Amino acid sequence: MEYSLFTRLAAEFVGTAVLMIFGNGAVANVELKNTKGHNAGWINIAMGYGFGVMFPVLMFGGVSGAHINPAMTLAQAVNGMFPWSEVLPYICAQILGAAVGQLIVYICYYPHYKETESAEAILGTFCTTDAYATKRNYFINEFIGTMLLVLGALCCLELQWGRTNYAAASIVVGFIVWGLVCSLGGPTGPGLNPARDLMPRLLHQILPIPHKGSSRWNEAWIPVVAPIFGGMLGCWLFNVLFAI
Repeated sequence: MEYSLFTRLAAEFVGTAVLMIFGNGAVANVELKNTKGHNAGWINIAMGYGFGVMFPVLMFGGVSGAHINPAMTLAQAVNGMFPWSEVLPYICAQILGAAVGQLIVYICYYPHYKETESAEAILGTFCTTDAYATKRNYFINEFIGTMLLVLGALCCLELQWGRTNYAAASIVVGFIVWGLVCSLGGPTGPGLNPARDLMPRLLHQILPIPHKGSSRWNEAWIPVVAPIFGGMLGCWLFNVLFAI
């Protein structure tokens, strides 16, 4: 079934919002003061992001492809797998969905944001940072992580077994994200998605949150640029090595 562009954009918007609610919602549950899940640990965050990708792919993969990530959209366009005429509309839907999803997280955790005094904990519920405080390390990890994410997702969803059983492939994509956050997420968060970092960082800047500290715009280009180039490489590798 061929869906209209409006329907596909709605799927990208809602899917990216769901990603933010599950992913950064899990971070807020762990990091913010006096939540039921305070200090629940990294596995809780990894699960949140894994499910945050799994559910939109299950919900909307058959509608829009469930890119829910500008890096995925651009990677497929550069490699001839997605029409350039739809790139800008898809990315706009994704960044707006990310903003709405993050705003929902903020509203749901509003009392806890007011109680939390750690600027680092607050920022972590919005965007990524580098644990080692070096831009080089930040770029490398976001680049490699997104390359693996895009390569893995395409292998699951585009190869014959995934096309035959899309639900199973979608679940595996969620586990890929879960595994990436567990294994390579320590240095940066990770972001692996320009919309997931840029729009929440903007909300961090403008929302009236006590003790929020700096939004760290001097490094904000990294989780935007690195995933884009990493995604392009991952998609190119898929086309060269595995595409039929």
